[in-house]
Amino acid sequence: MRHILSALVQNVPGVLSHISGMLASRGYNIDSLAVGETEDPRLSRMTFVVMGDDAVLEQVRKQLEKIVTVVRVDDISSQDYVERDLMLIKVKAPPGKRSEIRELTDIFRGRIVDVSHDSVIIEISGPEKKIESFIELMRPFGIIELARTGRIALVRGSRRLLNGNSDQNLAEVSQSVSPPS
Repeated sequence: MRHILSALVQNVPGVLSHISGMLASRGYNIDSLAVGETEDPRLSRMTFVVMGDDAVLEQVRKQLEKIVTVVRVDDISSQDYVERDLMLIKVKAPPGKRSEIRELTDIFRGRIVDVSHDSVIIEISGPEKKIESFIELMRPFGIIELARTGRIALVRGSRRLLNGNSDQNLAEVSQSVSPPS
């Protein structure tokens, strides 16, 4: 089963290395990972996609929660959430095929962000299945290069209580985090 974990972590050097090393040393594979600053510059959000049953998920959560720089870990795949990937894809685009490539890009609500004499770079964002479908449609044209972000996700709706932490408690925790140097 596919699980999406969202971890709020202190925005300090070495956190990503520590967490990814801990997961790797215990044999957990990270299918996707995205990290970025949150609305509070002292905190970053790490979004992991891991495969495994509920026992694997629980072990990953417990291991993450033991790390001092981890403020909170949530399994958001069990909630109503919105997820997105971002992809840049460079495809061969001879003049006779450009209109077809442009039409497919428009259908997928993508944008052509660069054009050269023999290729185009397209930006697409959306759920994983949309990205993968677009990749398959571009294969016949000839994919030159492809880059994807890791999955990012947020739970729908207003702020919520998770793991016994209210928003007020989370604010107190984030105030105790020293600013990044």
